Amino acid sequence: MPRTHGKMDDMPRVLTLSLGCDKNLVDSEYMLGALHARGYAFTGDETEATAAVINTCCFIHDAKEESLDAVAYFAALREQGILKALIVTGCLAQRMRGKLHEQFPSVDAILGTASIDKIADALDLALSGRKQDFFEDINRSFKIPGKRVLSTGGVTAYLKIAEGCDKRCTYCVIPSLRGKYRSTDIDTLVDEARMLDAQGVRELILVAQETTRYGVDLYGKKSLATLLKRLCDETAGIAWIRLLYCYPEEIDEDLIRVIREEKKIVKYLDIPVQSGSDAVLARMGRHTTNAEIRALVNRLRNEIPGICLRTTLISGFPGETASDHRATKELVRDLCFDRLGVFTYSREDGTVAGNMDGQIKEPLKKRRRTEIMKLQQEISYAHASRTVGTVTDVLVEGELEEDDEGNTVYAARTYRDAPDVDGLLFFTGKRKHYMSGDLVRVRVTRAEAYDLIGEEEIDESAE
Repeated sequence: MPRTHGKMDDMPRVLTLSLGCDKNLVDSEYMLGALHARGYAFTGDETEATAAVINTCCFIHDAKEESLDAVAYFAALREQGILKALIVTGCLAQRMRGKLHEQFPSVDAILGTASIDKIADALDLALSGRKQDFFEDINRSFKIPGKRVLSTGGVTAYLKIAEGCDKRCTYCVIPSLRGKYRSTDIDTLVDEARMLDAQGVRELILVAQETTRYGVDLYGKKSLATLLKRLCDETAGIAWIRLLYCYPEEIDEDLIRVIREEKKIVKYLDIPVQSGSDAVLARMGRHTTNAEIRALVNRLRNEIPGICLRTTLISGFPGETASDHRATKELVRDLCFDRLGVFTYSREDGTVAGNMDGQIKEPLKKRRRTEIMKLQQEISYAHASRTVGTVTDVLVEGELEEDDEGNTVYAARTYRDAPDVDGLLFFTGKRKHYMSGDLVRVRVTRAEAYDLIGEEEIDESAE
């Protein structure tokens, strides 16, 4: 199971499991910080844990099933007396509320998405034999006291700049689980970034359900560019700042300018477009058309040299015809996104799309997804092949093993690769020993489908 975290002392030991997206991971780190401040220790070993906290996801069917499986597993440990307390938090907790207790009576407490600041109180109560759920208003704003406990190894950290969403895409349950869009003020975010900087973080990744609307609710205008400028100016040790979840219709001149001009901001944008068919986009409740997506991609490539563009698509949306599917493939073929992922449509209760006519059978959804991914694999390989012979800075992720010549092999990422969703660059180091978080100049020597192979670039003139 992913993302268990560990530190131990003589206090009760808590195992935490974070499922789902990186925004959920930030919530888990806030809860770890609150528990640490209360005196709890952490473990990644379920046989040593006094209690477990499961931070769940339910964005799509597979995520919901993964979360339910995890809760079932730890509920069994609770029933056997191996755990003294079990707490469930996150989107599935918010969505199922009391139904979780019916399905898993051994769960001691359930915390809604706007109640994670209650985690230490909930665990105190559970370990004293008292069960209490916490479900605050999902539109509530709150701050977690104390420092986050990072679970990403310390090189990369996510900065969640807003909660909730106002877009109301017809397939999405997030507004009903996370509430309206609520930005965190700039000063608070800069303070948090400084703390992360002081902890040795080298890459800061800005996330929200939608980053590009940042500040509208607080300042009356989009303020992401202003936030980015402050972060660049006030975090001396952070080398890379990366943006995820940028809705295409919200990308404006101010944002393009700050990405182009600020050296710390990597030339990488994650722009979910979801479909290439205007008819499908309209039914999804999206706010762009095929023509507008094409114009934006061309503009970004013209105005930000070297920019890497990632997108996501949904295959098999209700009513999607063969013609709609062809339009999406044509968009992919014409725009040649650098990075691309495809999800099959997940029919979710409580969404507009869930009640639409024309629901598509799962085999057809998967077949269309496979077709798009095969097309993208060819595009990705072509992009990667063009980098062979070039020299680029990479951020070291970790050390692997020595090659046949005794050189150390490292795993690293280029600016074109976000953690967990994109590829890696594997290189041999010849000059010195490198640590995670080091920036190294590497020459690309070979391209594979999604990863690159390289070797450290030695500047002979500096010898």
